[in-house]
Amino acid sequence: MDDVKFTTIEDIPPYDGPQAIPGIQFRPAGRELGVSAWGMNVLSIEAGCASYPEHNHAKDGQEEVYIVLDGDGSIETGGTRTALARGALVRVGPSTKRKIAPGPRGIVVLVIGGTPGKEYRPK
Repeated sequence: MDDVKFTTIEDIPPYDGPQAIPGIQFRPAGRELGVSAWGMNVLSIEAGCASYPEHNHAKDGQEEVYIVLDGDGSIETGGTRTALARGALVRVGPSTKRKIAPGPRGIVVLVIGGTPGKEYRPK
């Protein structure tokens, strides 16, 4: 039997726990698909939402790659703002602070993360 799982972004229920942020849908895509080698989530940020937290991963050493699937916006890293549009790919190292802001149509981003040299352990 083949080891394959299919889904769509819309079929992955967004996180709705105590740390949910209004205007942001956080969908645990990796968990839904059974990915065990890296973390993978889909973020949908509504237009006008300014609540995406500035953060880094200095404590856990995780690097992240952001892939814009739809919409547009920007990412701020180290005081520099870079425009993001559909198809953009961005890698951000662990110690770099980052903050994503949606454009007027909102933005949908696939986020892939892992810690170099360490085994990934799904939460």
